[in-house]
Amino acid sequence: MHKTTAITNITACLMLLFLSSCTKLDFYPHTSVAPETVSERDLDALLNGMYNAVQNNQGRESYIMFDLVGGNLINASGGSELAFIRNIMRTDYNLVNNNWSGLYQSLYQVNNVLNILSSLPESDKRTRMEGTAHFFRAYIYYNLVTRWGDVPLILENTTERVSRDASALVWGQIEADLTIALAKAPTFEGDYYYVSQQAAKALLARVFLGQNKLAEAAQVAEELINTGDFALDRFDKIFRHTENTEEIFSFKNLTEESSITLSTLFYTYAHDVSGSYVYKPTDAVMNLFEEGDNRRDMSIATVSSLNVIDKYPSGQTGTDPIPIIRLGEMYLIAAEGKGLAGLPRLNELRAARNLPAINFSSEADYQEAVALERRRELLAEGFRWFDLVRTGKAVEALGIEDYRTKFPIPDYEREVNPNLTQNEGY
Repeated sequence: MHKTTAITNITACLMLLFLSSCTKLDFYPHTSVAPETVSERDLDALLNGMYNAVQNNQGRESYIMFDLVGGNLINASGGSELAFIRNIMRTDYNLVNNNWSGLYQSLYQVNNVLNILSSLPESDKRTRMEGTAHFFRAYIYYNLVTRWGDVPLILENTTERVSRDASALVWGQIEADLTIALAKAPTFEGDYYYVSQQAAKALLARVFLGQNKLAEAAQVAEELINTGDFALDRFDKIFRHTENTEEIFSFKNLTEESSITLSTLFYTYAHDVSGSYVYKPTDAVMNLFEEGDNRRDMSIATVSSLNVIDKYPSGQTGTDPIPIIRLGEMYLIAAEGKGLAGLPRLNELRAARNLPAINFSSEADYQEAVALERRRELLAEGFRWFDLVRTGKAVEALGIEDYRTKFPIPDYEREVNPNLTQNEGY
């Protein structure tokens, strides 16, 4: 069994945050209720607070972190791509520190929910919420382990100082949480803004791929594709707030309750909806798409001679939904995991994106094509850096030092907790 560890340097509030509305994620939580007073009538508010915490606490750059350090995005004011990556991956850099602390704040909330649920009478609602909480814990730990490798594995909230657990244990816990989510989460009923068993299956395929368990990843992705619950859809529907058949789970990210204002990071002041223009696509990204690719105009644009990411269209006027898992990724996981035998899945995705079929005789050439398709398909959705790391290509592709294939443990975390060792090289 995994040891029970603790969160340090996280504001481990002993009160749960709730939403006053029964509509998920309508407003910021603004009332506090002691955990011991929670009853079944509070479950909707408890669920809402958990969705809100996981969506918001990790911070907006978390959703594009692997694009920032993976050669897809760069500081809009220019400069060296390598210097940009090195600057982010500093032990004292705010984005890294905020990402770490935000993910652990979310974990605290999820563990609190699971603790409360364990004391309530059994019911269908309790079961479904447990499934959702286990999905979120798996999602949080996937984000942690892919960035930092060995991280504290916290299954119950305590006040002890923590040490880091081996990444193999963390991956194992992620799989265990998803096994529970597959059994207990609600089934998908058409609303991809709610966690479902199908979302757990999709995340499991991603988790297997992240561990280089290619056959398992492909099998799970194929199972999900073959359910018929989802279908490849027009790319513009996904990124223009239109109901579609491709999204499996997304955060709705309503303006009135969200701090995740991704679009303003990408658009310029000259754009119709304005923006702060913090990050721009690299030159490689601006030349990434083939002629006729229907993803291009939804992914990148040029406004007043400035290059921008175009997937999140609200600018300073609001927020945009954040796709977390969608069917296009499952096609790519199946294609990669099956090797050359997965070529039909790759070509099905290409056909949906208005591109011709391709063919290969070499496994190496084929996997290069899959990697390129992943970069196009999942641009600015938080995949690129770890795709390079897990395939052993990050050092060559990005020009980084080998030790930068893991993020640094933030300085402040180690100052308040000497039990946290630093990743080698930092």
